[in-house]
Amino acid sequence: MTHAAMLVAVMSLVTVFIRFLPFMVFSSGRRVPPFIDWLGNVLPAAIIAMLVVYCLKDTDLTRHPFGLPEIISSAAVILLQKYRRSSILSILAGTLLYMVLSRII
Repeated sequence: MTHAAMLVAVMSLVTVFIRFLPFMVFSSGRRVPPFIDWLGNVLPAAIIAMLVVYCLKDTDLTRHPFGLPEIISSAAVILLQKYRRSSILSILAGTLLYMVLSRII
């Protein structure tokens, strides 16, 4: 039990340190390097694209239901994000729609 508690404590400290490290490094008035700015602009879209590929990689378009729940849910997420600009709403609605469609179709 003590071993597990120590593991959790060490992992928590490392996680907190990693989260606060950029603030400690760049809070002393140092300018953020252009490469870090570039990563901040590019990585969010790259991560979303990677998640989309991961979620849709096992979709079978040759067997019933021919990927219809995935296609319809993805279209709903894209449309909601385009018109409402709310990531939470888009993700929740897409997930709910997919769960319903995967049970019905």
